[in-house]
Amino acid sequence: MAGNTSVPGATVVSRALALLFAFDDAHRRLTLSELARRADLPVPTAHRLVGELVAGGALVRRPTGEYVVARRLWQTGLLAPVETGLREIAAPFMNDLHAATRATVHLAVREGTEVLYLERLSGRASVPVVSTVGSRLPLHATGVGKVLLAHAPEDVVEAALARLARVTPYTITQPGRMREQLERIRHDGYATTVEEMTLGACSVAVPISAGDRVIGALGIVVPSLKRDRARLVAALQVAAQGIGRSVG
Repeated sequence: MAGNTSVPGATVVSRALALLFAFDDAHRRLTLSELARRADLPVPTAHRLVGELVAGGALVRRPTGEYVVARRLWQTGLLAPVETGLREIAAPFMNDLHAATRATVHLAVREGTEVLYLERLSGRASVPVVSTVGSRLPLHATGVGKVLLAHAPEDVVEAALARLARVTPYTITQPGRMREQLERIRHDGYATTVEEMTLGACSVAVPISAGDRVIGALGIVVPSLKRDRARLVAALQVAAQGIGRSVG
């Protein structure tokens, strides 16, 4: 839910934002009633504001009656500094990684207790993954997420460890075991997952640092890490160092 926007005193802007924030990776198409419910608004109010958002180019109404985010709003989102700066700098390094491995390559940052995917490169030979550009996934179940969690403030770590949801049978849900992994990640300089987010998919990821600050994570998803882990870690670290120097 986007918040208690139905209370007296809620501004028109806050109600419109609640409608826009009702969309997420799991809710890309919403009916009017679903929008009203997720934004905590009366249906008549939602109907009026959604009409204005459609007229203003922020939302699009499909022939089915469902609403989706308009391309214009998506283009505006790409202007966010983390999008334009880090994505543009990382692009050539990610292209080189993808060309060399033919695997899915991820660029991500932390947003609260979730990992936000800024970019993804994949091909026909890549392992199927659930991530998409702009999607958010649990920190504890992804390679890039574990890297970001390992370098997050302690309050973020505690909040993440309090909600270790099981995604697959192999997802780590024990706080003590996850803390041990985070310590090892900080020591080794990389993180791995083995079918913890998607069955049949393993990942390895490294931090991207600018100075002494971790600003993102770079990862690769492959069917197995048994043979090529060292090679993939080395390639990721070289790319991450290049990105970090360019940012810094």
